[in-house]
Amino acid sequence: MAWRATAEEVRAVCTGEELGYARTDEIAPLDAIIGQERAVRALEFGLEIDDRGFNIFVAGLPGTGKNTAVQSFLESMAKTKPTPPDWCYVYNFKEPNNPRAIELPAGKGKLFAGDMQEFIAAARREIPKAFESEEYAKQREETVEAFANQRNRLFAELNQRAAEAGFVIQPTPTGLFIIPVVDGEPVKDKEFATLPPEKQKELIRRREELEEDVASTFREVQNIERRAHEAVRDLDQRVARFVLGHLLKELRDKYADLPAVLVYLEAIEADILSNLSLFRGERETERHAPPWAKEDPFRRYEVNVIVDNSETAGAPVVVEYNPTYNNLIGRIEKEAVFGALITDFTMIRAGSLHRANGGYLVIPVEELLRNLFSWDGLKRALREREVVIEEAAERLGFLTTKTLQPEPIRLKLKVILLGDPLLYYLLYHFDPDFQELFKVKAEFGTRMDRTPENVQKYAAFFCTLCKKEKLLHLDASAVAKLVEYGSRLAEDQTKLATRFSEIADVVREACYYARKEGADYATADHVRRAIDERFYRSNLIQERIQEMIVRGTIMVETTGAKVGQVNGLSVLSLGDISFGKPQRITVTVAAGKEGVIDIEREAKLGGRIHTKGVLILTGYLTEKYAAEAPLTLAARLVFEQSYEGIEGDSASSAELYALFSALSGVPLRQDLAVTGSVNQKGEIQAIGGVNEKIEGFFDVCRAKGLTGEQGVLIPAANRENLMLREDVVEAVREGRFHIYLVKHVDEGIEILTGVPAGERGPDGSFPEGTIHGKVAARLKEMAAQLKAEKEKEEKGGGAKGKANGDATD
Repeated sequence: MAWRATAEEVRAVCTGEELGYARTDEIAPLDAIIGQERAVRALEFGLEIDDRGFNIFVAGLPGTGKNTAVQSFLESMAKTKPTPPDWCYVYNFKEPNNPRAIELPAGKGKLFAGDMQEFIAAARREIPKAFESEEYAKQREETVEAFANQRNRLFAELNQRAAEAGFVIQPTPTGLFIIPVVDGEPVKDKEFATLPPEKQKELIRRREELEEDVASTFREVQNIERRAHEAVRDLDQRVARFVLGHLLKELRDKYADLPAVLVYLEAIEADILSNLSLFRGERETERHAPPWAKEDPFRRYEVNVIVDNSETAGAPVVVEYNPTYNNLIGRIEKEAVFGALITDFTMIRAGSLHRANGGYLVIPVEELLRNLFSWDGLKRALREREVVIEEAAERLGFLTTKTLQPEPIRLKLKVILLGDPLLYYLLYHFDPDFQELFKVKAEFGTRMDRTPENVQKYAAFFCTLCKKEKLLHLDASAVAKLVEYGSRLAEDQTKLATRFSEIADVVREACYYARKEGADYATADHVRRAIDERFYRSNLIQERIQEMIVRGTIMVETTGAKVGQVNGLSVLSLGDISFGKPQRITVTVAAGKEGVIDIEREAKLGGRIHTKGVLILTGYLTEKYAAEAPLTLAARLVFEQSYEGIEGDSASSAELYALFSALSGVPLRQDLAVTGSVNQKGEIQAIGGVNEKIEGFFDVCRAKGLTGEQGVLIPAANRENLMLREDVVEAVREGRFHIYLVKHVDEGIEILTGVPAGERGPDGSFPEGTIHGKVAARLKEMAAQLKAEKEKEEKGGGAKGKANGDATD
């Protein structure tokens, strides 16, 4: 049975007395996520489990506060986790194009870089000093002199053998000349030619024998010089190693528990010993080298700390709002020198994956998918559990120039993606990797139960907001109004909206008006004004439509009664606001076989759901009246003055009432508007936007003049969705506007016509004078009319055929 809603039923009022406090500065701030128990449990599970692939996708509509809530949740959890290690890149002395990655305990990366800088500075200072010492000079002189004596002895012996053989050895810039001696005098070439042949042959034989001695002696001299060079080099290395030993001992003791650092120190020591000339200041100038090749030779001894957790307490929480490929994976920067691009390991820069390693990385999934290569790069890193820094062009094979290939860094972190539920479903169905890498879904809802506990959490949220943003605190009446506003956003008296972004904006605006008035606290009046002003700033189109209705440009009647005409209700959404709009619906009927024709569909203005709602009407009529006669009906439904697309089935009950009226001839009240969908059994089903629809018709009635009889028929199933404006509630309380809750079309048609709907009697017929009785009678008339016309056509067709036959004969 339909009933008229009371003022208490159309809005769930919250009073300040229910809250138990006078102002929000008297309560504790919020310390947890509210109204998202399901999401919190999913987050806790996903963050605690260490198995592979259990990364998290946080799904929720914009404005639910999921971004802020997740970040706060992660930061509180991260404090209980160990701080991850530092990472740095160092020069690879064996393969310079493949820099080595070194893992260090948290805070030691920067310390290690400083120690290495001091070590190189000390080496550059102490090594030259060691080579300038008297002791080194003495040892070097002794070493060089010892080998010089050996060489001199060999040359003396060679000269003696040459003199005994009758020759003298004369050194020249081009080599050694063996000159024969006759009678104590060197023989020149001309004089040699005048010697007797026997003498010449003898000198030549002895000269050949001496040349073998000279060659042998030279080989020995070269060996001596080589050994001398090696001895000097060994001396230099012993001196340098002695200096480095003292400098490195402290570092080796300091980093004794880090094998990677010890290996690196050994490589540095070996490289320094191989390049002592750099540290002794004896490096030759590269006169012909291009400018970009004259790099600092000591740069390779630097340490490039790419992840520094020295100031991180617990695990890091990184939020990447611009997840480009390089921002995620890292980059190798290049430096322009004289038009050429150069790079080295000191130009390697970390990405978000590096900084979040050992902690948590939060990424908006829409931004991630929008950036080229980012999604594939993230999946690859999670699959392989390592980060490989490379150029994006190199992955495509476009980059052929010589570049660096840094050693991959091991990856262990949790990635949390933030996005709409639609993106989750799309990725789940169309990307097989997504199912394997993001196994945990944490969904943020848009509503929570309106319980005393959650109301207190609501207030705690306002307290936190006011303290964080230094807003005026709210008194109890303001909190009560915001609670009611939360139920309005949720469209449910028993729920509260979790669209905290929108609610926080109302609080900010209310505090602005309170400050403007010089108030100490924001009150209910300030909240009410904030809500009204937010709507007023965007409702220009609504005002224009209402003005056109009042002027009669858009025809909507709010008094009287009409046959085949009813006021339907629709909702227009402009993005930031939604409002109700009354819409005249008319029906015309005649005998025919077309059934119920939706003019909106024929004009291609009706959506699929609207078409479904119209087709349901035929099902209802067939079941209701087919017992009297076959359904022979040609009815046309239309939304008058509708010039845009129509979607939804919430007007199907209004269309059915208009159809009843057109068939029965009983007029419908025009001071009532109707909303609600209907099924084939005639039951009224719940619809959306019930508050906006009621308020839209109320505004039109108030503009045209309230009579005390006007109102709206809504589905009884929408009773708990009522959270009407306070002016509408007041009109209901004073009896100037009425809201009827209807469960069945029979209840609705009785309210609209004042005539009983009627039920089938024992004989299967409807009582006379009832709506169904009149409709059934009209359908019988139409069936009889259609039958008579058919018989007439058949007789006419037979007579015509006979006449044609006679003419042929």
